[in-house]
Amino acid sequence: MASPHEQLVRIPVDQAHVEGLLALPAAPIGVVLFAHGSGSSRHSPRNNYVARVLHARGVGTLLLDLLTPEEDRDYRTRFDIALLTQRLRAAARWLGRQQLTRSLPMGYFGASTGAAAALMAAAAQGRDIRAVVSRGGRPDLAGPEALARVACPTLLVVGTRDDEVLELNRQAASLMRCPHRLSVVPGATHLFEEPGTLEAAARQAADWFEKYLQPA
Repeated sequence: MASPHEQLVRIPVDQAHVEGLLALPAAPIGVVLFAHGSGSSRHSPRNNYVARVLHARGVGTLLLDLLTPEEDRDYRTRFDIALLTQRLRAAARWLGRQQLTRSLPMGYFGASTGAAAALMAAAAQGRDIRAVVSRGGRPDLAGPEALARVACPTLLVVGTRDDEVLELNRQAASLMRCPHRLSVVPGATHLFEEPGTLEAAARQAADWFEKYLQPA
């Protein structure tokens, strides 16, 4: 498969701009916005790997820095889930105005704290978001009300050795009313650094988006 077309983008948010990398394969079936975890960015090697797996399935990606460099230096801002959610929704609206992406079904991929922002944004946007995948995420930080309002199919991927986060994902899943699945990757810790674990998580994410970003 040919390499996706990539471009750096600047998206207006509030009184500032955030940057992202938009990558679109030929004839994409949809586009997935990535919400990174605290202290991570669009340069995250793990999320870039997941993005490449999605590209091979015909899924476009927007790897996005939800905070400006100045904001990212503030530890408190990194954990401001409401702000991250607001920025993610602004990026989704921006994609909806661009010629190349405005007709594409949209999904969210969240890692760590970014998963909470992805779920809160999906809860607010209803059927406009087709699917969400959380990898090693903290969906509990979205709160019970938002979790109950998520309408799109949601996949929660956690490692067997990420004990505390696995339990938090179980609790979050029990509050969800949408189609959802908790997938536990054997041998994986929080960052999926063990051999084969990130590949397994990426493959499951690709399967999920390939299924749910298709036309209804």
